Amino acid sequence: MIRRRFPLTKSIKSIWNDKRNNYPERIVQFGEGNFLRGFVDWQVDRMNKRAGFRSSVAIVQPRANGTVSKLNDQDGLYTLFLQGLKNGSAISEHTVIEAVSRGIDPYKEYGEYIKLAENPELRFIFSNTTEAGIAFAPDDKLTDTPQSSFPGKLTALLYHRFQYFNGSKEKGVIIIPCELIDRNGDELKKIVLQFASLWNLGGEFTNWLEEYNVFCSSLVDRIVPGYPKDSISEITEELGYEDRLVVVGEQYHLWVIEGPAWLKAELPVEEAGLNTLIVDDMTPFRSRKVRILNGAHTAMTPISFLCKKETVGEAMLDGQIGEFVRELIFNEIIPTLDLPKAELTAYADEIVDRFLNPYITHYVMDISLNSISKFKTRDLPTLLEFVNRKEHLPQKLVFSLSALIYFYKGKRGDEQIMLRDDDSILTFFHEQWSTVDGSQSSMHTFVQNVLQEKMLWEQDLSELAGLVETITNHLMMMEHTGMRKALQACLENTH
Repeated sequence: MIRRRFPLTKSIKSIWNDKRNNYPERIVQFGEGNFLRGFVDWQVDRMNKRAGFRSSVAIVQPRANGTVSKLNDQDGLYTLFLQGLKNGSAISEHTVIEAVSRGIDPYKEYGEYIKLAENPELRFIFSNTTEAGIAFAPDDKLTDTPQSSFPGKLTALLYHRFQYFNGSKEKGVIIIPCELIDRNGDELKKIVLQFASLWNLGGEFTNWLEEYNVFCSSLVDRIVPGYPKDSISEITEELGYEDRLVVVGEQYHLWVIEGPAWLKAELPVEEAGLNTLIVDDMTPFRSRKVRILNGAHTAMTPISFLCKKETVGEAMLDGQIGEFVRELIFNEIIPTLDLPKAELTAYADEIVDRFLNPYITHYVMDISLNSISKFKTRDLPTLLEFVNRKEHLPQKLVFSLSALIYFYKGKRGDEQIMLRDDDSILTFFHEQWSTVDGSQSSMHTFVQNVLQEKMLWEQDLSELAGLVETITNHLMMMEHTGMRKALQACLENTH
């Protein structure tokens, strides 16, 4: 913990640069967001300080409108606050993360980006580009500088490394994505191989990918709300220096990596005292976490925001929303999972407590990024499995889906909602909502069009018995009486 006090005119880099160790860039990370900095980079920092890992992270900005310039302004340094229960006690502690060497914007510095492949020390590649990030973009070309998609950028980097080192088996890398999609490592590998085929990169490159590079699927678990904009003045005074990249996260963390046993020798997580597991099969961990924690987060987000609750904590303390979330978890999500009920219930109780963590200010609008793909990944499997097992619709999840569709109208009363999603999705909803004239029939047609759009769901959801009618009724009530009364009606109808 940092205990010294400095004049407030000091910046974090003026204080810490002369203290840090400059380790080789053995890690390339796609994504500069709060989560990776509060989870992966924190773990790298811990392994450096406690287990002799001796690695630094070069961060690649995956989107054109990223923030690596802020990171470079601070020479990669930032402060992480961890707040919540630790060994049964409420703890708030902070540390300076020194593991990041620099950030690279490939849209402005493509030469620097591709040069990362020439580093003989490079061993690991991590990523978190949201659920929408691991996707095949057929228009990407090897000659693009850069490619539009994360897998396209990654393929170009790996191909350059293959060429630069003449296909050396010693220069393969370990790739561990953190995006919350099922079998993320397998999916990323599949898309990289698609690009290798599309770009005619040759059999030798494909064999090098298969034989000497390892794609590990992984599961991440830590709530990282990010920059504490409501309390930054108090934090700055406590720190004694200015830090524009402060990150706040909870104490709890879990990283489950499905990989070969020899990976434990290369990634010294046990020696660093981290709750990171390298396992043969991550499936049970993933189903429990993604369905309960992430599923509840995504399901509650549009309801909470449209009820004018800005944070997860505020929403959980609201009588109606808190009741809704608990019933969603215990009555609709848990019955679709195959782990022992006692284990699932204990985990769910822990999740509810984490949602109520008084230290954490987790804005629901931050969770709302790419909400459509998040619902498809986190909540739709639960909805479909519930129907399969119970032979009727899960009312809370259907209400959440209705609220999500209403959220994508882009209005909260007279206030414009700053929706953040792919342009194609935002354009689709804008065009579809413009056809609704307030009548039941126009709403019914609108819902039919949304549910059968495979760009959103990769299947025709309008075929589910009663789903179009139920969502139409929910949306009519939301439109004419407001989200609060619609939520109350949902709670009353399912008691």
